[in-house]
Amino acid sequence: MATCILVCFFMYFCTMIEYASLLKRHKRYQNEIRQAVNRVLDSGWFLLGDETRLFEQEYARFIGCRHAVAVGNGLDALTLIYRAYIEMGNLCPGDEVIVPANTYIASILAIMENGLKPILVEPREDTLQIDDRLIEQLITPRTRSVMVVHLYGRCAYTERIAQLCDKYQLILVEDNAQAHGCRFGKVMTGALGAAAGHSFYPTKNLGALGDAGAITTNDDQLAEVVRHLRNYGSSKKYVFDYQGRNSRMDEIQAAVLRVKLRHLEEDNARRACIAAIYRQRIHHPDVSIPVTMPEGQDVWHIFPVFCQERDSLKAFLLQQGIETQVHYPIPPHHQRCMADYHHLSLKITERIHATELSLPIGPELEPEEALQVADAINCFPSCGSK
Repeated sequence: MATCILVCFFMYFCTMIEYASLLKRHKRYQNEIRQAVNRVLDSGWFLLGDETRLFEQEYARFIGCRHAVAVGNGLDALTLIYRAYIEMGNLCPGDEVIVPANTYIASILAIMENGLKPILVEPREDTLQIDDRLIEQLITPRTRSVMVVHLYGRCAYTERIAQLCDKYQLILVEDNAQAHGCRFGKVMTGALGAAAGHSFYPTKNLGALGDAGAITTNDDQLAEVVRHLRNYGSSKKYVFDYQGRNSRMDEIQAAVLRVKLRHLEEDNARRACIAAIYRQRIHHPDVSIPVTMPEGQDVWHIFPVFCQERDSLKAFLLQQGIETQVHYPIPPHHQRCMADYHHLSLKITERIHATELSLPIGPELEPEEALQVADAINCFPSCGSK
């Protein structure tokens, strides 16, 4: 009790611990960013120039793929992957894509936008990732692809999923929006499947100063088709082979991402340090934390905890000067845009969405702040003490 009184007293007089302070995050290398932006301004070239070309080369090398294609955002990255496979004749509208039920809606929108049918699979309760034990029973003659989503920055890929894709000739696509720098063994996520979509939304482990995304692949034909699709379907100026779209990463975002890519491993190590503090320090009986993943399989984009009284815990922490987020309050199959899925009963997914709370974990967070967060959680009044 005395410890909790001291924690509350300290929190009252200290500044807010933000969930993600992008201002603090960028201060650590703001001079490099300014130089990169000035380099673009001085060049007078703002789309599909040297910065984008160099970022694509550097990111492909980092991921371990032959190709990286820069696009406008993460949703476009996933959408264009499936659109390219349709143009190449590998998929047709109406084909089924297996996808985790507890993902962010963008994963599913990319499937639906292409006229494909998402088949939702429950996650495992321990890893929070798609349950590979449930996939085979959902495969039908119309199943053509599996999308694994590396949620929270935790690796969703398993050898069983790879074996099923080989057995049934399914295209394995990765949603790597939350897992830059994550590994399965020695292989980076983003290089495990046939293609991967990446988001560089500002809060991501590798974040731009606005929207940006990329596709990585070892498939030469896929990379070529995507390069055309992102630029109105154009193979060269005023020649349009496909009904494409405008989804080009601008040169400023590419230049900034080149700077931040050099710091990514260091930033992920800082996230791991914060996660270790949470794992060691949080011991509230009503708050659970995810199981430990094998080394390299978690880059801690999000540190989720789970509590039946999630909303009360969130309000309590805010009173203590700690900002948190919920990822995500409404599961996809309950969203208005997915009315055809409202009949589904997905108990594990629904429980995750009802109890998840995301703690501050950006690389800008100091260890002392993480200790404050953990101690505040431990002081949350439990059901039995109210």
